[in-house]
Amino acid sequence: MTDKRFNASQAHRLDAPERRVWLPPDEIVGALAVHVGDTIADVGAGTGYFSLPLARAAGQLGKVYAVDAQEEMLGHLRQKLINDAVSNIDMVHAEADATELPDGCCNLVFLANVWHEFADRAAVLKEARRILKPGGRIAVLDWRPDVEREAGPPLDHRIPAADAVEELRSAGFGQTTMANAGKFSWLVQGEIPR
Repeated sequence: MTDKRFNASQAHRLDAPERRVWLPPDEIVGALAVHVGDTIADVGAGTGYFSLPLARAAGQLGKVYAVDAQEEMLGHLRQKLINDAVSNIDMVHAEADATELPDGCCNLVFLANVWHEFADRAAVLKEARRILKPGGRIAVLDWRPDVEREAGPPLDHRIPAADAVEELRSAGFGQTTMANAGKFSWLVQGEIPR
């Protein structure tokens, strides 16, 4: 979608042990209030850093669609699924603004560390609304522009959380919340009215 897309040749960085320290996946998944039986679209799933904990949280009655535009990333996740014997994750090779998922199939759309990559975030939000059930939720996790570290996109690629809140509200999401997450990220959540 843009030249800001994460380079798949650097996929090993997504699973680096130090990442679990400054972006603990269980902490993030806990903040998402996933319920057993939920259907979740992990858009921009990458190597499955969040797909696997989301699948555990949703349980065998739930499902995670791991959506990524880069087949190489899905290949890394495919290997993890074999090693971990996870059966409630379906991989989807698609763009964030055209996921090819059925209308109204998800309780939650989760976008982690990809918000700054999208040239047309309004199109991504339109697609999220399409695949969410009434009362469904969206959660966007991305890099804080006020905290720099050696990993992550350049500061000028980062988007303030307040801008994401406004974009969600403009797209019709209500009950928006905003909080810092991990050491270097923000988490914005919203809900489609029932």
